[in-house]
Amino acid sequence: MKKCKNKKEETAKKEEVVNENNVNEKQENAQTAQPDNEEKDTDELTEALEKNKELNDKYLRLYAEYDNYRRRTAQEKIDSMKMSSAPLMKDLLPVLDDYERAIDSINKMEDKSQFDGIVLIYNKFLKTLKDRGLEEIEAKGKEFNTDEHEALTTVPGDESMKNMVVDVITKGYKLNGTVIRYARVVVGA
Repeated sequence: MKKCKNKKEETAKKEEVVNENNVNEKQENAQTAQPDNEEKDTDELTEALEKNKELNDKYLRLYAEYDNYRRRTAQEKIDSMKMSSAPLMKDLLPVLDDYERAIDSINKMEDKSQFDGIVLIYNKFLKTLKDRGLEEIEAKGKEFNTDEHEALTTVPGDESMKNMVVDVITKGYKLNGTVIRYARVVVGA
């Protein structure tokens, strides 16, 4: 029986040594595995942070682009509404010119009984157009400007008249700051 007991004790001791070795191995494996897991975790975290930063940047750019689009379309609507009456104004400008010619011819006549009525109608018509954004381009005596004037001819003159508007053949007009008809002028050479 003593032999059995000793064998059992020896077997138990051997198992303890094996178990202790296994525990030591597991601890060593866990210690070596932990840095790998920690490295993996930090790499994944870094990648996730970079991805988050990239997505946030894309979001901010898209938001700014949308905001610019919204502002641009609002401005285009305003500009479109301002210029929507341009074709009508262009059609009415010859009528305005005819009124001015009629006033000039009646002014030269001796019988001016109808003159006051025509002038009143002309002034009312002109005021209505000005209220809608029409403005005359001042040309006579100004320096020639290709953005507002159309030179039909040149006349020789002294040095002070060079590149200056000498006479206006047809008045020019702007609608809300945009030229809708250039002033046709005579320029000094």
